[in-house]
Amino acid sequence: MVQACLACSRVHNGSLTTQAARGDMDKTDKPSPSAKKHVRLQERRGSNVSLMLDMSSLGSVEPIQPVCTPRDITLKFLRTSSHMLRKEELQQRAQSLTELQEEFSKIPPNFVNPEELEIPGRASKDRYKTILPNPESRVCLRRARNQEEDSYINANYITGYAGRAREYIATQGPMLNTVTDFWEMVWQEETPLIVMITKLQERKEKCVHYWPEKEGTYGPFTICVQGVSECVEYVVRDLSIQTPESAKPLLHLVSKVEETLQAVANPGPIIVHCSAGIGRTGCFIATRIGCQQLKDTGEVDILGIVCHLRIDRGGMIQTSEQYQFLHHTLALFASQLPDVEGQ
Repeated sequence: MVQACLACSRVHNGSLTTQAARGDMDKTDKPSPSAKKHVRLQERRGSNVSLMLDMSSLGSVEPIQPVCTPRDITLKFLRTSSHMLRKEELQQRAQSLTELQEEFSKIPPNFVNPEELEIPGRASKDRYKTILPNPESRVCLRRARNQEEDSYINANYITGYAGRAREYIATQGPMLNTVTDFWEMVWQEETPLIVMITKLQERKEKCVHYWPEKEGTYGPFTICVQGVSECVEYVVRDLSIQTPESAKPLLHLVSKVEETLQAVANPGPIIVHCSAGIGRTGCFIATRIGCQQLKDTGEVDILGIVCHLRIDRGGMIQTSEQYQFLHHTLALFASQLPDVEGQ
């Protein structure tokens, strides 16, 4: 099962209050394209901020390999591509999985050539050798202690809704030798929130104890044990399986982020990270931007959102499953909005 932890940490006046949820992060088999792409977000007891995002249906994703495309062609595509969807169109589009896969496959990832970042000691601070910060928008630590390598961190400023500069910072999960750099970035940027979308450790296994004693959640499924019959040579368990709604809790988390930010006078960028800082991180940021656009205009340009995210950081939204999930989540959000005359 692949689960992602979204832990919102509030940083203020030099102190940190952290509320964290944790989940398993393992899955070896990817779902079939025809399977429903749902994820589950479950509120943790005792916390009205930290929620758990179960992304098992998105598969176990390794950082995708760079694709060589001329830089000018890539940027032109990312800056000009658009597909505005009205509310009713969004509902239909979210169900067109084949079309979404085709559309997603045409978006250039805009990965960085390592030769563009000739910084001594940089490689030791990168979790994945192919996932590097885009030079134009990368975060630099201003209080560099010794030399250029001390200013390096694998992180990018991300433009938010309506062109709001540096509304987010997308970064990789801290490593043992970059923890101090991470907290220096938090302090430097006066970050009000840290959104963590990963578990500390992720292991692959051949088989696990995949049924609960009474009731449990596995990816997008809730399993309940209705009864157990023990025989001499085997045990029969009567199980029920149901698929809960998956996008509502994620939208609830976005709402909580908005609520938290209202209490901050001059918030710095929201730091969002998973492992590589592009897949689940991209899903969260794109969801929030899409919600803001839908509230303001009654329309959403998901293709345009993803393209602009990739200008700031290569590979944001890693898979077509994540792209489909983004459509599904925003379609649900749109269905909850009141109808406005002329939209």
